[in-house]
Amino acid sequence: MSSVQTYARRREAVPMSFARGRNTVRLEKKNLGSISQIVIVSLLTLVFGLIYAAEGTRATSFDYEISAVESEISDLNARRDDLAVEKARLTSVANAKASTVAAAMPDATVTGYAAE
Repeated sequence: MSSVQTYARRREAVPMSFARGRNTVRLEKKNLGSISQIVIVSLLTLVFGLIYAAEGTRATSFDYEISAVESEISDLNARRDDLAVEKARLTSVANAKASTVAAAMPDATVTGYAAE
């Protein structure tokens, strides 16, 4: 039993600051200075500004592509309309030649020119 008492006495002799699971050093938080905070905020503002400018540039390039495609569509629509008119003209000439009324008409010949 004397060993148990020795242990108990030793345990009581150890101060609480050196007990198991306790730190003997107290750490303090390090705070950023005002200049460091200003630098960080200005860098964040610069990064966000660059991202904003990049997105605006990309949107503008999409606008140019869209306007190029729209102008191509309008050109093709105009060409289609011109071809539709040409088709109607050629179809009407072919229909006129194939009609029975036109077949009964005599062919036109040049009878002469006016004297100068």
